[in-house]
Amino acid sequence: MKIEKICILGAGTLGSRVALQSALSGYQVSVYDIHHKALESSKKVMQGIVKQLIGNGSLSQEKANEAMHRLTFTTDPSHAVADADLINESVTEEVNVKEKVWKQFGQLAPSKTIFTTNTSFLLPSMFADISGRPEKFCALHFHDVFYSKVVDIMPHPGTDPNLISLLEVFGKTLRQVPVIVKKENHGYIFNSMLMAFIGAAGKLLTKEVASIEDIDKSWMVNFHMPMGPFGILDSIGLDTAWHVTHKMPDAASQAFAGLLKKYIDAGKLGQKTGEGFYTYPEPAYQKNNFHE
Repeated sequence: MKIEKICILGAGTLGSRVALQSALSGYQVSVYDIHHKALESSKKVMQGIVKQLIGNGSLSQEKANEAMHRLTFTTDPSHAVADADLINESVTEEVNVKEKVWKQFGQLAPSKTIFTTNTSFLLPSMFADISGRPEKFCALHFHDVFYSKVVDIMPHPGTDPNLISLLEVFGKTLRQVPVIVKKENHGYIFNSMLMAFIGAAGKLLTKEVASIEDIDKSWMVNFHMPMGPFGILDSIGLDTAWHVTHKMPDAASQAFAGLLKKYIDAGKLGQKTGEGFYTYPEPAYQKNNFHE
């Protein structure tokens, strides 16, 4: 099967990046969201990324214009999925929301369409049967896309094995590094390691062992990293982190989820809202005197 047209479900932070990279890689892309505001925000995010890519010399204005013309934005589900070869879903990390989406698009999508979910913690087997075509269902999980270029391919037991190699090739065409997760695992590979790291930082903070800044400084200076755990959380989105953390049964995770919820209720979701643990676009950890 040849993949030419991509449908992105969910115009959030990651969905927007996957859509833009797909368009830059030559694919026709439709971006779907139930909210017009989300689509407008998605366009602005893409324009900002394009400006950065042009500014650092990795993209020409001509190529950028061509890519933007390959993108369409819609709140019409039938229009979004028309003639789609592949769907990549990036909606909210809530089981009932994803179930509703996959039931809807399982009925709307052409019979040829491959179904992939970009969930960062849930399992493809949770939605495969609901989609109506479990053999064509697989997790295809992207990270930042432009900075962290790994894409996880995680089948469920009923996934057609031939789909794995097809998605591996597709991932490479998007300039990503595909990794195969042989067995379903909450958090894939990297996120499993990341959650242990973030969980440790959250425990240090909620137990008042150290401040946000000092926890980040300790990590950044020791490992020569550009950001620490709380800077990373801001880039991920505190709402995304909460959706994962609040489902964990241990007391430390629940305490950290409670702290995250306070930020979320105050509208502080991280980089995408201009404030989270730090304020943006010039967070303290990027300033020269942060390490002093």
